[in-house]
Amino acid sequence: MIKAVLFDLDGTLLPMDQERFVKDYLGRLAAYLAPSGYEPSKLVDAVWKGVGAMVMNDGSCRNEVRFWQAFAAVFGEQCEKDRPMIEEFYRTEFQKVQKSCGFAPRSGKLIHRLQAAGYRLILATNPIFPAAATQSRIRWAGLQPSDFEFYTSYENINSCKPNLDYYREILKRQELDAGECLMAGNDVGEDMVAEQLGMKVFLVTDCLIDRGQDISRYPHGSLDDLADFLGVSEER
Repeated sequence: MIKAVLFDLDGTLLPMDQERFVKDYLGRLAAYLAPSGYEPSKLVDAVWKGVGAMVMNDGSCRNEVRFWQAFAAVFGEQCEKDRPMIEEFYRTEFQKVQKSCGFAPRSGKLIHRLQAAGYRLILATNPIFPAAATQSRIRWAGLQPSDFEFYTSYENINSCKPNLDYYREILKRQELDAGECLMAGNDVGEDMVAEQLGMKVFLVTDCLIDRGQDISRYPHGSLDDLADFLGVSEER
């Protein structure tokens, strides 16, 4: 029996072309920091180094620590002094990146029907962003952070997808058994791996990240199909 549903965010509840989103996000971040002496191409490279460090996190510290260690290895002490300014970016200029995302009213409807049906809801978005950015993207999807009992950000977890420890951390923290959970996401490599821990899975295909994998072995379909799968279809 499924008691909890874990949702990916980007491309699942929040429609987006990931390549377009990343290009817009990094372009705005580079332009925002350029006046402070951050050479754009070097900055983008440092961000990707930080992301790589989080993905490879061995679990000994928060992803936030891993990111800033890698970022500081490129820019030195300057970035620690500028950290408040960099974090302010996510509360201000980052908001303009919303235009690179879509909007699916059925995301909010699905979440609210699941709430009404008594499901526990967790936002299992890859925790490579600070909470401020994650909260914004939740709102862009027509939801509120409070719609989820827990959502991951780089401040509150020690691993990333597709590391199975990411899912283990969530299960332990929320006191859940894998067999009581379903993971819904649009990426076979990052989301469907939860099946290895005993979770049920559902591949959302509205904005499928297509790497040529055979998806026929997974329950899959649109968000509306997911609603059918979970028994919360909107009455017609």
